[in-house]
Amino acid sequence: MLPLSVLAQSTLTGNVSDSATGQPIPGVNVIIEGTTNGTTTDIDGKYTLMGVAEGNRIAFSFIGFANQTIEYTGQATLNVVLQEDATQLQEVVVIGYGTTTKRDATGSLTTVTTKDFNKGAITSADQLLTGRSPGVRITSAGGQPDSAPNIRIRGGSSLGAQNNPLIIIDGIPLDFVNPAGVSNPLSLVNPNDVESFTILKDASATAIYGSRASNGVIIITTKKGTSGTPKFNYNGSVGFSKVNDLIDVMDGPTYTRFIQEYYPSLTDKLGIDDPTTNAVDNPATPEVEGRILSDTNWQDQIFRTSIFSDHNFSASGSLFGKVPARAAVGYTKSEGLLKTNDYERYSATVKLTPTFLDDHLKVDVNAKGFWVNKNTVDEGGAIGGALNMDPTKPVYTTGDVNNFGGYYQNTTNDDPRKLDGQYNPVNLLNERERPEKVNKLLGNVQFDYKMHFLPDLRAIVNLGIEASRADIREEYGQNSLATYQYDNVNDAFLFNPGVNYRETQHITNKTFDTYLAYTKNLTGPVTRIDAQAGHSYQSFVNDGYKSIYQYNVNTGIREERINEQNPNNRYYNKTVLESFFGRANVDLFDKYLFTFTLRADGSSLFKKDDRWGYFPAAALAWRITDEDFIKDVSFINNLKLRLSYGQTGQQDITGIAGYYPSSALFSPGDPNSQYLPGVSTYSANPFNDKLKWEVTTTYNVGLDFSFFKNQLVSGSVDVYKKVTDDLLVKSFVPPGQYLTNQITQNVGSMENKGIEIDLNLRPITTDDFSWEILGNLSYNFGEIKSLNNTTSIIATDGGIPTGTGQNLAYHSVGSQPHSAWVYEQLYDSDGRIIPGAFKDRNGDGQITNDDRYYEALRPNWTFGFGTNLNYKNFDFSTNFHGQFDGQVYNSVKLLGGYTERVVPNNSNSLNNVLDFYNGAADPRVQTILDPVPFSDYYLESAAFLRCDNITIGYRFNELVKSASLRVYATVNNAFIITDYSGKDPENFNGIDTNFYPRPRTYSFGVNLDF
Repeated sequence: MLPLSVLAQSTLTGNVSDSATGQPIPGVNVIIEGTTNGTTTDIDGKYTLMGVAEGNRIAFSFIGFANQTIEYTGQATLNVVLQEDATQLQEVVVIGYGTTTKRDATGSLTTVTTKDFNKGAITSADQLLTGRSPGVRITSAGGQPDSAPNIRIRGGSSLGAQNNPLIIIDGIPLDFVNPAGVSNPLSLVNPNDVESFTILKDASATAIYGSRASNGVIIITTKKGTSGTPKFNYNGSVGFSKVNDLIDVMDGPTYTRFIQEYYPSLTDKLGIDDPTTNAVDNPATPEVEGRILSDTNWQDQIFRTSIFSDHNFSASGSLFGKVPARAAVGYTKSEGLLKTNDYERYSATVKLTPTFLDDHLKVDVNAKGFWVNKNTVDEGGAIGGALNMDPTKPVYTTGDVNNFGGYYQNTTNDDPRKLDGQYNPVNLLNERERPEKVNKLLGNVQFDYKMHFLPDLRAIVNLGIEASRADIREEYGQNSLATYQYDNVNDAFLFNPGVNYRETQHITNKTFDTYLAYTKNLTGPVTRIDAQAGHSYQSFVNDGYKSIYQYNVNTGIREERINEQNPNNRYYNKTVLESFFGRANVDLFDKYLFTFTLRADGSSLFKKDDRWGYFPAAALAWRITDEDFIKDVSFINNLKLRLSYGQTGQQDITGIAGYYPSSALFSPGDPNSQYLPGVSTYSANPFNDKLKWEVTTTYNVGLDFSFFKNQLVSGSVDVYKKVTDDLLVKSFVPPGQYLTNQITQNVGSMENKGIEIDLNLRPITTDDFSWEILGNLSYNFGEIKSLNNTTSIIATDGGIPTGTGQNLAYHSVGSQPHSAWVYEQLYDSDGRIIPGAFKDRNGDGQITNDDRYYEALRPNWTFGFGTNLNYKNFDFSTNFHGQFDGQVYNSVKLLGGYTERVVPNNSNSLNNVLDFYNGAADPRVQTILDPVPFSDYYLESAAFLRCDNITIGYRFNELVKSASLRVYATVNNAFIITDYSGKDPENFNGIDTNFYPRPRTYSFGVNLDF
């Protein structure tokens, strides 16, 4: 009968789609019941199942959808539509040390998956998430290819310690310290490999991570392999970027007119001997007295149209016929808008998920390698110089006049060979190279063993490593003005090209987690128990050297500077965290969910008596839809109420206190300041042996909901309050107590409270057309409650560029963190500024610091929304984000918006200014003298709406057998709507100074599956 049974077997094909959207579902398991013969659907929801016999039952299953089983009756094609299992909500959500489902989650968390990501020219993983989750504010430091992101979840929890969330990639918690040369740690993650983000917000969700989770947790899960026949994917895109708008400074003719009208005595420095001559008569080539004035747009000279390209190839399937595997390689090349600013990344990832011992032992192997090459530029000097340089001067010169290697350069009055301090910005870019190379390995292997004698009990061991090697070499060219200096030996001014800086760094971070997990479904009042308990160990080692080179007048070359206090120019820092944790989830009557968590953390940053912190959390969730009184309400698919309370700790103060802030250490003294020749002395370092944990307590109330058929309306609402006590802040101390005037100490408390709304709509769902709208809105208000013996402290990154020690932002009791301390500007009846006139707020008849007040810089209201439309093979998507308030301090207007800026300071140079003629500045603002820099005139609304991307695509199905091709076009940073008069209102610290513009990028791409 064997030949007959073989002949009776057939091959079955078909596709699987989502009933709600009509879209194909990749990764659906298709299996013949009672056998191991099965397959999965491809990216287009298609499957091919071989060896099917009449009478077999074919089972279709996928997380989040109801299982469906169909009897095979000999048909050649079987198309299946799966119904979303809205009542069970079985979609798996990754949480700390395990997983849960949306149905069972008790904490406040948000999951963002592939279909919701921002699209287009994406260089780093954080760009996928911008604007996609309520309460998560992601602000890049600028438009550089690897610009550092500032990520805040619910406003952050600290003033001086770490405020970034903990980022975990496939079970490996990342270090908060970036490798040398890396601005953005998430630029070392290939966005094409990311499967999902899970953002943990309240203490119930984060407490299991204890000391590193005070500011929330972002868990990144990368794509896994699949069983069955191999599947391949190529995703490639190319594009170009441009600067949206330039700062409105005067061009050459307008500038010449300005000098003649406002400062006719300076026309000789401009090159005009006769003030009555109007050089604007011939704007193209205003020739006066035989000299031609240039019309140089210095911003055009430093910016460029940049090119972007991204290529990724992946393969997934069964290795050796039974091990699910995925391997991928990627290449990204992104040019910065500033000339010579380049970024290049190679990536390779491998993921294996074999099982052994009859599926009792699961092994998850992850390895990710990244190789980054980039050239950084002096962006502040180049952008600032382009705004400051006289537009009537050329970029290059010929002959002997002002010929500094061919570059035009202003000089001083005293000596035509001496620079005036404002370097030619084109020279700064062309005559400096700073290649920064980083190689990074991120890998782990996790063993998950299900006990043979007790299958409900599992033992998990996770071994991980995060290792990077960085090398930086800064070198100046033959005509670099940055090296131009006076040689007093030979009485000459000359260039000193060569190496200026070198750094080599090795970072090796290790993770070792061991824990037990017990899961049991029961009958009776207690319907389910899910518990974990274990131990975690992490070590962070940062080892390297850096050296600075200087010109040696005796040898005529640049040589490494000898530091006799540290002759090897080496640094070595190490911190260790050790933790014990436990969590229990108990379900009562299958509708009341309880979660209890406790973590104990020990940090090497604190003394023995204060080393350990203990952080508990508890949560309750009530699945209202499982109650008898609401089960029959047809339009309610899901309704769940959540309550939570918990504490997390903060110990990462290395940024403000170093690596050994509570230990008494000594440093070698300066060899030139020894009391006895040849006898070295040591000086005591400042330390504070009374440091202890900063503790954040969080309260959260949340409601998850889904209404109407096909989940027409779904989402969540959360209300929270966070109180942080024993704030770790660097603040002043009385003289003689701590060997310094400022020390890191526990000084006070602050509070954050807010509301988050996440809403998804599906207005239209048909076989050919679907429309989905995603939106979120957040409000967060922070207030400093106390600072012990003071009322305010200086905020980090709160300075303004008008001189040393000019600080705008402060942390003040009763105000929001990082608020501007300003004077109230007075205006005339026409609403125009009265220069130097401020309101006497305390009525004492004089203007002093007592008349200053605090204005919040960072926004309270943030939002994001997007829409996805699909019509047959066409798709369209667009995403937006923005803020309703917040303020930004316009430093560009401060530095370039007053008339006297044009006046040179002991030099032959003139300085450019904002264009007064078109309203970019008020010509009555003549000086920058105090207290003008602290006028609230320079504070402007930071409200904006930014279109992050617009994408349109078309999919060609069955281009060839089992292959599909999607082509698409995207514009990133398509437009921004704002009243801000400066470059960009989206500024994390609220101080706009020489901002690197965010590019508008047009890209075209293909996605090929076969």
